Amino acid sequence: MKIFLIITSFLVFFASGGQGECAWRMALCAQHQPYYSLCALRFALCAYPPVKAFDSPSDNNEKFLGVQNPFFKKGFGPRRAAGGKMAGVPYVYTEWETFYVKDGLPNDHIFSIEAEGNRLWVGTEDGLALYEKGKWKSWREKDGLPWKVISGIAVSPKTGDVWLALFGGGLARFSGGRFDHFNQFNSGLVNDVVYGVALLDDTVWTATTAGVSSYNTVTGEWEIYTEKNAPMEEIWCYNADANDGKVYIAVWGGGILEWDQKTRKWNAHRDPDKEMEIDLYRDDGLIHIITTSASYIDGVLWASTYFGLSRYDGRHWRGYMDHDSGLPSNFINLSLGRGGTSCYNATDLGLAVLVDFESDTWVTYKKDKPTDKTWTAHIGVGNNILSSVPTKLALPNHFVICLEFQGNDLWIGTGHGLARGIGKNYYPGLKTNEKFLQGGPGGAVFSKSAPPGRRRQK
Repeated sequence: MKIFLIITSFLVFFASGGQGECAWRMALCAQHQPYYSLCALRFALCAYPPVKAFDSPSDNNEKFLGVQNPFFKKGFGPRRAAGGKMAGVPYVYTEWETFYVKDGLPNDHIFSIEAEGNRLWVGTEDGLALYEKGKWKSWREKDGLPWKVISGIAVSPKTGDVWLALFGGGLARFSGGRFDHFNQFNSGLVNDVVYGVALLDDTVWTATTAGVSSYNTVTGEWEIYTEKNAPMEEIWCYNADANDGKVYIAVWGGGILEWDQKTRKWNAHRDPDKEMEIDLYRDDGLIHIITTSASYIDGVLWASTYFGLSRYDGRHWRGYMDHDSGLPSNFINLSLGRGGTSCYNATDLGLAVLVDFESDTWVTYKKDKPTDKTWTAHIGVGNNILSSVPTKLALPNHFVICLEFQGNDLWIGTGHGLARGIGKNYYPGLKTNEKFLQGGPGGAVFSKSAPPGRRRQK
C-alpha cells in the first residue's frame, strides 16, 4: 500500500502541473495506515489543475448591482421557498478584486493569509508576499526565505515578528528584514513538516506532522507534545489556533486538542460515536475526528473536518453537513469564526458562511457551473435556498484553501488565485427589512400565516 501511495503521489504531482504540496501530502499518508483511502481522496482533490483566469466584471459595483446591498434592488426577492422564512437580511460580498502572479504574487497557489492592520501577509507554494498600500512585495528562497512553501503565518502583536510555518522546511521568523530558521537539527521542533503556527503571549505553537512544538521566545525554552505526553490518538497535527489563554490543535484523525495555559493540561474533543463513515448521533460531540482547523472566538470553538463543521459553546455541540446546511461540501479545509454566532468555511466547492447561528442563515459563494465566469451568492436558511445574488468574484478555481478578515474586508485563497471581498457598509448578523422578507416589489410575498414551505403570490 505504501508503494502504491508513493507512485500515486508522483501521478498527482504531474497531474497538478507540478504542484508539490499535493505530492508531499500524499507521500506522508504512508505513515497513517488507518486512513489510506481518505487521505488519498483528500490529496487527489487537492490537485486541481490550473485554469485560465476569466476577466473580472466591471469594478463599478453601484452600476453592476444598482445599489450597494443587492437585497434592496427591485426584483431581488426570494427566488425559491423550501422551508422556513428569513429572519433578516445577511450581508453579501458582491464586489471583489482578484490577484495572481501577474499582479505581484510569487505563486497563484495560496496556502495561508494573515492580516496585520492594513498589511496582508500571504503564504504561497513558492514564496511569501506582502500587500501594503496597494502594492505587492515578495520574498523567495533567493531572497533569503529558508523554504519556499509557506503553509501558515502568525504575526506577533508585541514585536511585529512574522512567524512562518514551512511545509517541509521547519519554522521561520521574519524580523527586521532577516529570516531566522528553526528546524529539527537546531531547535526543539519535533518535525520539519509544519502545517500551522499560532501565538499565545510570548509562546509560538506549531502543528507538525509528528506532534506539537512550543517555543517561548523570552526564555528560549522548547517543549514537545506527542502521543507520549498528550492525549493524541494520532500525531499528525494539521492546524493551530490560540486565544483567551487556550491553544487548540486540529489533529488529522485525532479530533481537537485543547491546551489550558493556566493548568498546563490537555483536553481532547473527539467524535463520541467513533463512527468513521456516518455521524451516528447528531450533536453528540465533534462531528468527525479527521479535523483540519480550529477557531476559538467569543467563548465558542469552531472546528472544521472533512465531513462537516462543528460548533461548541462549552456546553452544547452543533454539527453541520452539506445536506442540512449551506455547506456546498462537507470537505472543509479551514473554518474561521468571525464571532460566536458566525463562521466562514473554506471548502473544496466554494465558500460557505454561517451568518447567524440562531436563525441558521447561510450565504454560500460558489460557481454554479464550471463554465461560469463569476461566482453566485446563495442565501438561505439551513439547506433551503431563498435567494441568489450575482457577484463579481471571478476566481477560476473554487477550491478554497484559506481565508482571513481585514477590517470589513474578506480575503480568500484558492488553488489558483487570491481574492478580496470589499466590505463596503458591512454589518454582522442580520438586518430586518420587511419589504425584502415579503418579496419586494414584483417578488413573491410570503404569507405570515402560511405554513412553512408554502407561499402565496400577490
